[in-house]
Amino acid sequence: MKSPLKKLFAFSFVSRYRFSLIFYMSVFWTVVDFIIVLTRPEPAYYSFASAILLRSVLIFCMSLVIGYVLVFKLKRLFRNRSLAVSFVFRSGILFIAAFIVNYLIHAANIIFILHLSVGEALQRYGQDAFHPLWLTQKIIYWMALFVFTQLIIEVNEKYAPGVFMDILLGKYLEPKIERRIVMFIDLKDSTPIAEKLGHQQYFKFIREFIYQISNALIEHGGSIYQYVGDEVVVSWLFEKKNTRKCMDALIEARKNLQKRGEHFRRRYGLIPEFRVGIHLGDVTVGEIGVIKKDIAMSGDTMNTTARIRSACSELNQKYIVSLDFRENVDLKDWQTESLGIVELKGKNHGIELFSLKI
Repeated sequence: MKSPLKKLFAFSFVSRYRFSLIFYMSVFWTVVDFIIVLTRPEPAYYSFASAILLRSVLIFCMSLVIGYVLVFKLKRLFRNRSLAVSFVFRSGILFIAAFIVNYLIHAANIIFILHLSVGEALQRYGQDAFHPLWLTQKIIYWMALFVFTQLIIEVNEKYAPGVFMDILLGKYLEPKIERRIVMFIDLKDSTPIAEKLGHQQYFKFIREFIYQISNALIEHGGSIYQYVGDEVVVSWLFEKKNTRKCMDALIEARKNLQKRGEHFRRRYGLIPEFRVGIHLGDVTVGEIGVIKKDIAMSGDTMNTTARIRSACSELNQKYIVSLDFRENVDLKDWQTESLGIVELKGKNHGIELFSLKI
């Protein structure tokens, strides 16, 4: 068991990702500001190395605060707004914060470097801050920086953490064969649910269903490959610890839906359930696309996993795994039950499948 201290400082995968994003964002802003200070005429006190160091430390600390507000607070506040509206409002809020940061930097240099009083710092800042040229430069600088940062965050989250960097660095320009755990999840009884709810309500239902499922998958390190209707395809690089993460993600996805059960019942009149197929094997991973680029996975493992998921309906099971996966995950004998050798559509030979009892 974890000690109380470890529990206190235990962060979820999503939180760790966001905190690392804030850190890298702060480093980026600090480096950009440092370069601009060195290459652009600034007040005389910036000729002191101590002034530049003080400025960099303040910029980094303030960037951590602004980054936290941007990634945690504003992201949640504008989650249900359009990207354009979110951009405008977030940039406006960040711009106000930037003026406060500029004042603190200006005041700190005047007080600690030039050794003037707080009143004189306010006066000097008032003269500089509302000078048309200075004001125009700062507006352009901060708005460009904020818009660029937000674009990078949105693009990175669009591709899922890490995938954008793989595309940027060309990791998969040449296809690679990787051994992966692959999971296909889809909504149980989707057709009758769609008929009952109608188009718009069904879409909202699917969106909430996938949101709860995705949170659990990402929380346990899953790399979401794609969403297709009510289906989620996710994978993990094959490591012993990731087989356990895969199972933990499945269990947490079920818990998430159970916790939101009353909400689903009130709003839609039913609680969603899902079916799962899990397999382990080699997949070919590579970059595809011309105008819209993405990372694609193909191969027999992907096809087999899709067939295993389909077998859930045919065999009246919720969760089915292949023999290859079962042999690599730490489960008790009673937690799985053999379904025998099953002939899967499109496969020349049957494979042994197991139902999960979790």
